[in-house]
Formats: sequence, structure tokens, C-alpha cells
Amino acid sequence: MKFFETSKYHFFKKSTYVSLRWIGIIGQLISIYFVYFFLNFKFEFFISNLIVSLGILSNLYLIFIYQKTQLSERSAFIFLVIDIFQLGALLFLTGGVKNPFVIFLLIPSVFSSSNLSFKTNCLLVFLTIITIFILTFYSLDLPYPLSIHFHVSAYYFYSIPIAFLIALIFLNYLAMTFGKESRLRREALAKMEEVMATEHELLSLGGQAAAAAHSLGTPLSTIKIITQDLVKQFKGKKEFEKDIELLSSQVERCNQILKSLTLNPNEEDSFIDKDISMREYLNEIISSFKEISKKNFIFNFDQNSNEKKISKSIEIVYGLRNFIGNANKFSKETVFINLRSDSKITEVVIEDDGNGYPRDILSKIGEPYLKSNDAVDKSNVGLGLGLFIGKTLLEKNFASVKCRNSKTRGGAEVIIQWENKDLFNI
Repeated sequence: MKFFETSKYHFFKKSTYVSLRWIGIIGQLISIYFVYFFLNFKFEFFISNLIVSLGILSNLYLIFIYQKTQLSERSAFIFLVIDIFQLGALLFLTGGVKNPFVIFLLIPSVFSSSNLSFKTNCLLVFLTIITIFILTFYSLDLPYPLSIHFHVSAYYFYSIPIAFLIALIFLNYLAMTFGKESRLRREALAKMEEVMATEHELLSLGGQAAAAAHSLGTPLSTIKIITQDLVKQFKGKKEFEKDIELLSSQVERCNQILKSLTLNPNEEDSFIDKDISMREYLNEIISSFKEISKKNFIFNFDQNSNEKKISKSIEIVYGLRNFIGNANKFSKETVFINLRSDSKITEVVIEDDGNGYPRDILSKIGEPYLKSNDAVDKSNVGLGLGLFIGKTLLEKNFASVKCRNSKTRGGAEVIIQWENKDLFNI
């Protein structure tokens, strides 16, 4: 089973990207207002502010509407294209390539080169080159004092875009090369950790199976002897013979299971090894929690829900278990799991009747090492690693995960949604 299969998709952290965009937007505003009000240079002030406001709106969209903690490759490409066109439009109004701030056009493609795929990077580099060419031949004049006219010789003027093109290609090649090597090292380390963890698990399971076989051997032998005596004692009594035969067969089955585990401890779990529907996924997970928890689990699903099988995935199982485990941990009495599925989407909603997410971390759900200052019970608060791992694993398997406080139950609510075309192709 390939645990890291879906981790090959390209992502980068949303909060880091949003912070960098705020720095760029604030820098643009400072430059515009400083040149217009302090230096008294004349240019398209109103249109420039309008262009910057588009950047602000797109950043607000990322913060308040885009729910994922990591930007997918497609989303990252769209927003980086917006950055290139926004900065290009500002430079068009303020001198084109003669504006010294034209160097910032290199940043979006260089920033993405170590995080996104080669194809996406090539598209961004191509768009940047087109933008530089346009700004070379078409732009408004560079803002300058009314008494001075800014002249640039043709040799110097055309050397500016050539220098930027060389720097763009060189920096992107450098970043892509180092980024690829870094990803290969991370994948190699991940594979090594996977192998070591598997070996450790198998050794541990083998030892436990041997210990169980040794410990249970004596009581099972005693039960078997008593069963044989009961067979002789109740011979001819049909109302008892069937029950005794069943008891004897089950004792023998226990012996065979312990023997097979001792000889072959690396046998895979049949639940993980087969393709099952989402309803079966949830039933298995809920059943495992019922065995160790005193809480009530209420599982509702559409009778006509999509029963199509899903490929085995430890990542989906682990992600769902994390969220159901959190609901079990923080609920007072009851955990509610609802499954809704139709021809287009599959949605799992997990709710509890606890105190819900603290308000001060609600907007940061999905980030690791979160600590609330408003938590009611400080001893029952984790570091947010379970939410982070569960959210990341499910999102890498094409799920949309939204965490909020339930309006009906009063506790936490997690909405996990897949488009069926993605879920059934994992």
C-alpha cells in the first residue's frame, strides 16, 4: 500500500503566501501615496488605487472564503497570475520597464518555482516574459517633476528588459533545480521513515501475537478439554450437541488465528486491504470507537446514498478517524455523524454536543500547535496536531474540509466534502 501516493501533488502554505501578499500590497500603497502626495509627481492616482484594491480583495478572498490551509497547484497558479497582471498594470501606469520597481515582476514566478510543477512554472515564466515585453514598448510616462523630463538612451533602455529576462530564466532554473532536489530528498526520507515504521509495527505485532498465543494457550486448552467432556456427557441430546460443536469449532478457530498471527505477523488488515463504500468506512471507524468509548454515536445516512466502492486509502481512514476521535474526546454524551451522497458529491458531517471550538483559534483551525486562551478545560486541550494531520490528509485526497461551531448541537462541526469524480478516482 502506497501511503504517500497523494503527497506527490504540489501545494504550498496559504498563510505564508497571504502574508507575503500583504507585504507587497502595503509596499505598493506606500509607494503610490509617497510619490503622489510627498513628491507631488502626477500619474493615474485613482486607477492605481483601484488596481491595488483588486489585490486586497483577492487576499481577503483567500483569508475568509478559501477554506483550505494549503493552496493547491491550480489555485496557486491563478493567484500568482493575478499578482503578475496587477503589478504589470501598475507599472504600465508608471513608466513600464523604466520604473525601478519592475524587478518585483520576477518574484511570483521565482516564489513558485520551488513549490509548483515544472509545467506551471513555465507558464508563469512565459506570462512574465510577455508582461515585460509589453511594458517595454507600451506604457505611460514615468512620473517626474514638471520641470524635468526623463530621457533614456536606446542602448540603456533595451538592456533593461534583456537583463530582466536573463535574471528571470536563471533564477527560475536555479530555484526549480534546488526545489526538485529538495523534494526528492524529502520523499526519500519519508520512504525511509515509512519502511522503519512498518518494520517497527511488524516486530511489535509479532511480539504481541506470540505473547497472546503463549498466554491464551493454556485457557484455550482447558476449554477444549471441557468441551470434549461435554460432548461425551451430552451425547445423543440434540438440543445441546449443536451448541457444544459450535463452542468446540470456535475454540479451534481461536487457536488457528493465534497460530497464523505468530507465524505471519505482517498479514494485512482485511478492512484496509479491500475497496469499500464510504458508509462502510464510517461504520468500521464508528464501531472501533464504540468498543472503547462510553459515548453515544448516532450515524445517519441517506438510504439512496451512493454505494460505489472507494479504493483503499490509509490517509482517508486516518483523517476521518482523527475528526471522529476529536468529537468523541470533546463531546459530553453524543457524537453525530451524517453521510449525504448523490450523483455529484459525497459529504460527511461530524458534530458533537461539547463546548465547540474556542473563538480565538476558530479562524486558524488546521494549523499545528494551536493553543487557546479561552478553553474551558485546560487539561483537555491538545496542540491541534490531530486536526492539522486529519485536514491535510483529507485535503490531499481532494476533500474540502470546513471546521466551525455547530448551530444546532452547540459543539464542534466538521464538514468533509468530496466531488465524486475525485473521490472515486483516488
